[in-house]
Amino acid sequence: MQDITRTLARRVVESRYGDLPAPVLHEAARALLNWCACAVGGSHHETVDRALAAVTPFAGPAQAGVFGRRERMDILNAALINGISSHVLDFDDTQAEAIHPSSPVLPALLALAEWRGFSGAELAHAFVLGVEVECRIGRSVFPQHYDAGWHITGTAGVFGAAAASGKLLGLNEQQMAWALGMAATQSAGLREMFGSMCKCLHPGRAAQNGLHAALLAQEGFTSSEQGLEAKRGFGHVLSTRFDPSAITAEWGQRYELSSNMYKPFACGLVVHGVIDGCIQLRNESRMTPEMIERIDLRVAPLVLELTGKTDPRTGLEGKFSVFHAAAVAVVHGAAGEEQFSDTCVQAADVVALRGRVRAAIDKTLLWTQAHVSIHLRDGRTVERYVPHPLGSLERPMSDSDLETKFRALTESIIDATHSNRLLELCWSLTELPDAAAIARAAVP
Repeated sequence: MQDITRTLARRVVESRYGDLPAPVLHEAARALLNWCACAVGGSHHETVDRALAAVTPFAGPAQAGVFGRRERMDILNAALINGISSHVLDFDDTQAEAIHPSSPVLPALLALAEWRGFSGAELAHAFVLGVEVECRIGRSVFPQHYDAGWHITGTAGVFGAAAASGKLLGLNEQQMAWALGMAATQSAGLREMFGSMCKCLHPGRAAQNGLHAALLAQEGFTSSEQGLEAKRGFGHVLSTRFDPSAITAEWGQRYELSSNMYKPFACGLVVHGVIDGCIQLRNESRMTPEMIERIDLRVAPLVLELTGKTDPRTGLEGKFSVFHAAAVAVVHGAAGEEQFSDTCVQAADVVALRGRVRAAIDKTLLWTQAHVSIHLRDGRTVERYVPHPLGSLERPMSDSDLETKFRALTESIIDATHSNRLLELCWSLTELPDAAAIARAAVP
C-alpha cells in the first residue's frame, strides 16, 4: 500500500468524537483508571527516584505534575517520568502483540492537558486514536519485529504518543504525517533491557518523544512523509515482514481498546497462567511450602524465553522469572507488587521453594496458558491446566476488580479521600470540563 503514513495521518485528523461507540469510551475510562493506579503505585519506586534525580537539574518550567508525587516540571520531562512510573511495576495493560498501550500515550496527553487545558472528551478521543495507531503499527511488524529483540511497547508506543498528542493539538494532515515520520525515526527499545530499570524507560521515552514530535510538527518541522512504508522506513527496517494493510484495515469498525487486557498480577502476562494455577492449587489443597517436593510447569516457548531467570536477585529481575512467580504464588497466595520486591525475591522461604520449581516447554500451549503439577511429599500430585488466566480476554477483570487494584496501589501513597476522588474522575472522564483535574487529584 502506498502513502500509508499520509493515509493514517488523514484518518486520525478526520476522526470525530461522536463516531466512537460507548463501549470503547468505557474501555478508555477503564484503561485510564488502571494506568493511574500503576503510575501512582510506581511513583516512589527506586527507579523513579533515580530518573528524577537525573533530569530534575535540567527540567524546564513547572507545567505538569508527577503522579503520586509533589514534583512539577516541563511537559516533556513529566511525560518521561510518568511513563516510567506507570510501567515500572509491569502492572499496566497489555495487548496480544505484547504492547502495553497506555503507558506511552497517557503520560503525553495528561501533561498536555495540564499545560494547555483540554476537556475529558477531547483527551478520551485522542487516547483512543493513540492506542489505535500504536497497536495497528505494532501488528504490522509482529511477530518478527518482537522476535528480533525489539521492545514493541517502545517502538510502536512512540507512534501512539505522537498521533494522540497531535490530535489534541489540532494538527492538520500534513503536520500529522510529519509527526508520524518523526515518531518513526525515534522508535526504540530493546528486549535485552528486560529485568532492569531500563525496560520502563522505553514507554517513558516513547511518551516524551511522541509528544515532542507533535510539538515540532505543529511548528512546521518536517520529516519524511513515508516514515512507515518507505524502503528505509520503520516497517522494512525494523521487520522482515511488514504488512501495511494491518494499519488501516477495518478502521472505525473495530477498536484496539476492545482487546485490552488488565493484569491482576504485577508481572508479564506470560506467567499469569502459572500464577493462577499455583494459587488455585494452593488454596484448594491448603498446602504450605514444606509440604511440596517439587513443582513442574509446562509452558509455551515464549514463557521461558522472556521469564527464564532461575536465580533473580532483584524485584525487577523477579518479574522475569517464572520460577519466582510460581514460588510466591504458593508461599504467599498472591503475586502483587510486594511479591516482586527485592525483599521477597531474597526471602529464604521463597528462594528454597524456587529451587524446587522445574519448567519445560510445551509447544502445544499458547503463550498465556500453563500446566502446573505440584508433587507433595506424601506422594500425592495435584495438577491444574489453565487455558485462560485471570486478566485474559476470556476471563477479564471486572470494573470492581479494577477498583480493588486501584485502591491497593494508590491508598498507601495518596490518602483515601484523594484516591476516591481520582477514581471518580477516571470513571467520569468524558464528562470532565478540565481533564487536568485527573493529574491534580493524583498529588499526595
